[in-house]
Formats: sequence, structure tokens, C-alpha cells
Amino acid sequence: MAPREPLLISVPIAELRPTQITVGYREVEEKRRRWREHDSEKKAAFLGSHMIPVLLGPKKKHYVIDHHHLARALQEEGEESVLVTVVADLHKLDKDAFWTVADHKAWVHPYDVTGVRVGFDDIPKAIADLADDPFRSLAGELRRAGGFAKDTTPFSEFLWADYLRRNLKRKAVERDFTKAVESALRLAKAPEAGYLPGWCGPLDG
Repeated sequence: MAPREPLLISVPIAELRPTQITVGYREVEEKRRRWREHDSEKKAAFLGSHMIPVLLGPKKKHYVIDHHHLARALQEEGEESVLVTVVADLHKLDKDAFWTVADHKAWVHPYDVTGVRVGFDDIPKAIADLADDPFRSLAGELRRAGGFAKDTTPFSEFLWADYLRRNLKRKAVERDFTKAVESALRLAKAPEAGYLPGWCGPLDG
């Protein structure tokens, strides 16, 4: 018998529920740019191979637990639906129990644009309503520049964003992003960043 394929469902992006409050708009723009470079055939192949992992939550809503930037970029590029794969079926839980489970499993990141933890009710109801965190964009660019390694730790780039937020001013990031990346590269090598996922700074010895 052939192995069972994961159950894939096509869901309108407008109906997807976020599990975080922010994305990096610059990061979204980068994904949009790369998407526009694909021809129709490549776009179809890309959509077929990039499933959005979701939780099936109360009222059978689909809650995105990764690839918020991709979903936002595709929506802004006019794509109406994406394939999702259900990681966990929690639709029988009430709302409070659902968020408690999601929190314990590190499936939710209820932190606002200043990096402060807030209530689950503050999480937007739509991908289109995600707010901009320039430090999340900076963390994404820092990883691409080799500042830290990709890591499986949930929300690892938000941890880096929080570290950068504590060491750089938001206005400086917004005013001169290239210079901010240079500063971030220096900060990434500091021993103080050693607790962060994917850190590849100086080694002792």
C-alpha cells in the first residue's frame, strides 16, 4: 500500500487566522518580489509545495502557526487561496482552552510591536491586519546575511528581533535599514547573543 499523503485543504487566505500580532513588512515585500519573478508554471509548483501549517480551532477556523509572511505576501499579490496542512485538530476546545494549549505548545506568539506580551484577544482576526515590526524584518535580513543560522526553535526570528530591539532604536532601523543590518551583524557576534537560537558568534578558546 502506498503511504498516506498528508491531508491538504485549500483555504481562502482571507479566512486564515493568525497566531501572532506582527510581521516584518519589509520581509513581506521581499517575498512578494521573489514571487513576481516566477512564471505561471513556477508559481503553481511553488503553491503546491509550500503548505501553510495550521491548527483547526474553535468553529473549525484555520489558525496559521508558521509562514505568516508568505500568506501575507501571497494575499497582497492577489492570490485568493493557499493549501494548508492541519497539524492539530483542536476544534472541540473552547476558546480559552484552545489558546492555553497553543501557548504551551509554542504555537502562538502574542507579542505586540514593542515586543511586550499581550492578551490573546489582541491577536488580529485576519492576515491582512498583521502589524509591522521593523525588528522582525531586521532579524530576517540578519539571518540571510549569515548573522545566525536557521533554527527549528519556534519563533526564533522573533527572539532575535527582541534582542535587536533592546540594542537598537526603531527610528534608526526605519531611517537607514542597510546601516541597521551592519549594526545587527556586529550585535549578532556578541557573547551576549549566545543564548539565541542559531547563534554563530565567536567561540571561546
